[in-house]
Amino acid sequence: PIIPRKHAEAIETTQYTAPDVKAVIIDKFTLTNTSLAPASISISLPAVGELPGDENTVLHQRIVSPGETYHCPELVGQVLLAGGFISTVASAGGAIVLSASGREIS
Repeated sequence: PIIPRKHAEAIETTQYTAPDVKAVIIDKFTLTNTSLAPASISISLPAVGELPGDENTVLHQRIVSPGETYHCPELVGQVLLAGGFISTVASAGGAIVLSASGREIS
């Protein structure tokens, strides 16, 4: 996995940075709400030198219901070039577990 299962933080956090390869293709990205209340999450894919923001947000404040697992079709097939990264921010730390898998293309 490019991101092993972990809780998303309530502050903007870099979860993965593409290594010095030609590209990384995201194959799967899941979000599971393990809390008892709805929680939201935003996911950005900034290129090297960029900051997370509206221009690179792929998933904006997606609400995940308690017990729901969302499979993020918006992220499947997205490509990160070397130095590009995955950044997330959740409405509540410890509420949403995320994980991702992908392929490095050299």
